[in-house]
Amino acid sequence: MKYFLKITIILNWMIMMGFLMGCKEEGKTTMSISRQLFGTMPDGKEVFLYTMNNTKGMELKIMNYGGIIVSLRVPDRNRVADDIVLGYDRLEDYLKLNPYFGALIGRYGNRIAKGKFALNGTTYQLATNNGANHLHGGRKGYDQVYWDAQEVKTDTTLGLIMHYLSKDGEEGYPGNLDIFITYTLSNQNQLRIDYSATTDKETIVNLTHHSYFNLAGAGKRDILDQKLMIDADRFTPVDSGLIPTGELKSVEGTPMDFRNPTAIGSRITVPDQQLKFAGGYDHNWVLNKTDNSLTQVVKIEDPQTGRIMKIFTTEPGLQFYSGNFLDGTIIGKGGNIYKHRYGYCLEAQHFPDSPNKPGFPPVVLKPGETYKQTTIYQFSTN
Repeated sequence: MKYFLKITIILNWMIMMGFLMGCKEEGKTTMSISRQLFGTMPDGKEVFLYTMNNTKGMELKIMNYGGIIVSLRVPDRNRVADDIVLGYDRLEDYLKLNPYFGALIGRYGNRIAKGKFALNGTTYQLATNNGANHLHGGRKGYDQVYWDAQEVKTDTTLGLIMHYLSKDGEEGYPGNLDIFITYTLSNQNQLRIDYSATTDKETIVNLTHHSYFNLAGAGKRDILDQKLMIDADRFTPVDSGLIPTGELKSVEGTPMDFRNPTAIGSRITVPDQQLKFAGGYDHNWVLNKTDNSLTQVVKIEDPQTGRIMKIFTTEPGLQFYSGNFLDGTIIGKGGNIYKHRYGYCLEAQHFPDSPNKPGFPPVVLKPGETYKQTTIYQFSTN
């Protein structure tokens, strides 16, 4: 009897201290996924927030409006988890003003000059929602549509499959584009996004993800001391409208050289014409990969928290945006004010304005073909 009493006392103590829950580092003993109502759209559709927890202390929250990652909690070197993506607490805020926080982007991510491109002798005119140019799918891109969602779970992963049918003529694009996006959270602290699409008419496709990351914690401080590595020898210079000139320029001797880990803020204010055009970094890097294999292309580290994010992708390009237009007017989650350069985007992609640049990797999708893209965000600490 005394033996069983001692065991009971020890078990209770272990539960209190977190050992049976995997300790502070491990979080939970089992992976979990749940769904709750997040709000209602003006047309009456209910938007749900899906929460995934792995056993390593990571928590991912996604809603089916815009396929938006609302929250991503990741442990630091002391095993303390914090939210590392910018966003809002309420659906209403995303509906009113969202600079693409956490969103799925399409049909074409990034810019198309003057919103025009030609296919098979036909010129298509898209919305010009970024000055004279088309940006991130137009006035109502995939960041503003309702996605059907289905939960999936295996022994080692949690996932959410999202589906949307982008109809022929939507935002000016040709073809009915049938899209499936799968978010997966693993026990290896990986967030994986798989993109797949088919069309019934020749079209252009360039899908990507647009979270604003800050490894220090969303709203905590700026990102200027975080050390970034991009495996790219070249980038695509832009004009004053941030449209690529068509040149593939060496990063050697320029502020665009992130081949070795470099603090984001170390050269962001140097007198460089490219930085002046964008107000900082908002450029596409030509990744050092010769095929569409899944390859590590980015490593970024916050020296204070020890959080590290590595990015693997099948894509040929990466847009690095340093939060230049954040100006302190947006109040985000928890009442945090998102000041200048409080977040950055790292968007795996095909190049901006590729439909109008024959020398860039092609973005045309034909009937009978399947568009595929995979990007993985791997988290760890030093």
